[in-house]
Amino acid sequence: MKHLLVTAVAAASLILPASAEEPAPIPSPGEIAAAAPAGDWVAIAPSDLLVMELAPDAKGKPRRVVIQLMPAPFSQGWIGNIRKLAAAHWWDGTSVNRVQDNYVAQWGDATEKKVLPADLVTVPEQDYTVPAGQLVIHETPVRGATPSPHKPRGDGYAEFTRFSGGWPVAYDHGREWPLHCYGAVGVGRNMSPDTGSGAELYAVIGHAPRHLDRNIAVVGRVISGIENLSSLPRGTGALGFYEDEKERVAIASIRIATELPSADQPKFEYLSTESDSFVRYADARENRRDPFFIKPAGGADICNIPVPVRPVAAK
Repeated sequence: MKHLLVTAVAAASLILPASAEEPAPIPSPGEIAAAAPAGDWVAIAPSDLLVMELAPDAKGKPRRVVIQLMPAPFSQGWIGNIRKLAAAHWWDGTSVNRVQDNYVAQWGDATEKKVLPADLVTVPEQDYTVPAGQLVIHETPVRGATPSPHKPRGDGYAEFTRFSGGWPVAYDHGREWPLHCYGAVGVGRNMSPDTGSGAELYAVIGHAPRHLDRNIAVVGRVISGIENLSSLPRGTGALGFYEDEKERVAIASIRIATELPSADQPKFEYLSTESDSFVRYADARENRRDPFFIKPAGGADICNIPVPVRPVAAK
């Protein structure tokens, strides 16, 4: 019996490969980001975070939306206005008044009667774009990192797109601009030459509406709480506006994070787009080789490579 058992084990060893010889599992994009060393992550300054508190939901659950504002030089005229509006607590008591399916959730003063701060500036249309290479990068260089841009990407709306300083941008004829990817925050406006003051804002909650690029100012991106906007009931009026004021979702407050008590200030960091970890992450988004996928796509639209952002635990 003992001889038979040894023979059976030996036979099985010929059929089943030794675990040491099995190929290592191919990591998913999320696993690559999660494994990135601490030095590849960049802290987001609280002064660049806009914190929106919506009225609690029907079950009394708080609803917070955190927006990271664009870095210089993009959209700085509008962002200056937004900082003034937040400091004046202008949005308190306003509402989310438009939710259009596969498009945007928009907020501001639905009555259009609330007096704006007197020192807001009028921003010209030319500021939708900036001269190429002007982006101010606040990232600490990562040793051994591939210089940005890692590689220009083909694009249907521009000569090419790239990542720089943690943001997706597009280039054409010597000018660059930020993109309308999912979660992007833009400035509502009327017909040209109006460019909007920044008092009326929207967040993209559907497929990236890249046709809006260079036509409306992008001022930031939602980095937390997008579900509190994307899950709202769709408006039944034209363009998704709520027809009944009772449908609007009240905004309790919007503040720059530094105005909040220290213990209540949200803290986030993003994966440096100048790091080798991001290079591997972007490649994995373009070519899914992890077990679920059958055929790598061989490429990806830049909006399908969202820059990883994660909360920082309080110490």
